[in-house]
Amino acid sequence: MNTYGYIRVSTTDQNEDRQLAAMQGLSIPQNNLFVEKRSGKDFNRPQYKRMLRRMKSGDLLYIKSIDRLGRNYSEILEQWRVLTKEKGVDIVVLDMPLLDTRRGKDLMGAFLSDIVLQVLSFVAENERSNIRQRQAEGIAAARARGVRFGRPPRPLPENYCNAYRRWKAGMITGTEAAKECGMPLTTFLYRAESFEEAAF
Repeated sequence: MNTYGYIRVSTTDQNEDRQLAAMQGLSIPQNNLFVEKRSGKDFNRPQYKRMLRRMKSGDLLYIKSIDRLGRNYSEILEQWRVLTKEKGVDIVVLDMPLLDTRRGKDLMGAFLSDIVLQVLSFVAENERSNIRQRQAEGIAAARARGVRFGRPPRPLPENYCNAYRRWKAGMITGTEAAKECGMPLTTFLYRAESFEEAAF
């Protein structure tokens, strides 16, 4: 039996130390510890696929929490099925001792484990949906207060006001005004909206 550990953080600026610390003392060989810095939105994960190819029936996999396997209910259940049914691998979820496939190999044990897995997968996905909703609500509230997101716009060229007024008076075309200001027509027209609001 070979022992493996799989660690995933969603972005390159997140730290995997918490998951690494949880796996210390589990007798996982260094070359069997797979660390991934990728989003869980899909399974385009080189380290996970590499680990899966190496695993054989009877091997043991440790993960810190159930959402390391995926970011939605169906994906977590599918990967659990692939690992336990197709590959014949045992899984231990460190945050949830009930999810340890080494225990309860009888029908009742497997049934209880499947129920717990489905409930936890649903909870993990539901929590992510709530986080996304709270983020969207926070952004909407900030915008309502006048908070601007993204990079601040570049300063307008010194001759923009003159070109804008001549364009509004019909003395020159938008293309000519944009050329005078050294910007694309779309940018000139976009900036014209905010310039007009500020002017009046």
